[in-house]
Amino acid sequence: MDIRNILGKLLKREISIEEAERLIKLTAIEEVGEIAKLDINRCLRTGVPEIILAEGKSSDDLSEIVIKGLEKSGRVILSRVNDEQLELIQRNIPNSAITKVNKKARMMVIKKKDFMFESYGGKVGILAAGTSDIPVAEEARVVAEEMGCTVFAAYDVGVAALHRLLLPLKEIIQNDADSLIVVAGREGALPSVIAGLVDVPVIGVPTSIGYGLGEKGVSALMAMLQACSLGLAVVNIDGGVAAGAIAALIANRAAKARHSHNETRI
Repeated sequence: MDIRNILGKLLKREISIEEAERLIKLTAIEEVGEIAKLDINRCLRTGVPEIILAEGKSSDDLSEIVIKGLEKSGRVILSRVNDEQLELIQRNIPNSAITKVNKKARMMVIKKKDFMFESYGGKVGILAAGTSDIPVAEEARVVAEEMGCTVFAAYDVGVAALHRLLLPLKEIIQNDADSLIVVAGREGALPSVIAGLVDVPVIGVPTSIGYGLGEKGVSALMAMLQACSLGLAVVNIDGGVAAGAIAALIANRAAKARHSHNETRI
């Protein structure tokens, strides 16, 4: 039973306040043997679903976590999944489950057929400087979409040929994006350029693309942190998941405000 069902029963006076409190405490954490504790109500509490990092976990442990998570919350989101893990999970999950794999992002989403989540109408734009930055951008896309946002994306629009940026950026602005994710490696210049052009929050994502002095994303991270343009926030190197979550929270809050404003006018 999830929190909504518990609160519904409380409103109908089918259970007492004490019983509701007990049930909420029971549903807060779901233990998977001795290997994991799933925060299955995180999405209701914070607006961000629990995302399980597959990297470093054995295929057997991960498969067990997925089955328990699917049973209790109806949806499981995995990041940094390798081919061996994917194969075992797909063999073990129920045939009725719906799976979506984004191999570029190394992400997998598994849902029960009847799983539903609320979409508030948030809009997120994603720009990636180079083709090598696409996997991190796609991580952000998956997270934003799983948080109910519409995503507008354009890739390979970096500062090495800045004219490629103009039309995609114009289209994203015309679609009235509530937040922008800008992914870049090497010198990490694109987010500060974008932040100087638009009036929406920009989340910069440095990637580990690059070599020599400041390799593995260090130059990109430092450049974004030192950016002159205001309106730019920065996540960690290769932090596509974090960027997707932040951008979607901003976008969903903006969408709720629009909806509330329109209802007030009516």
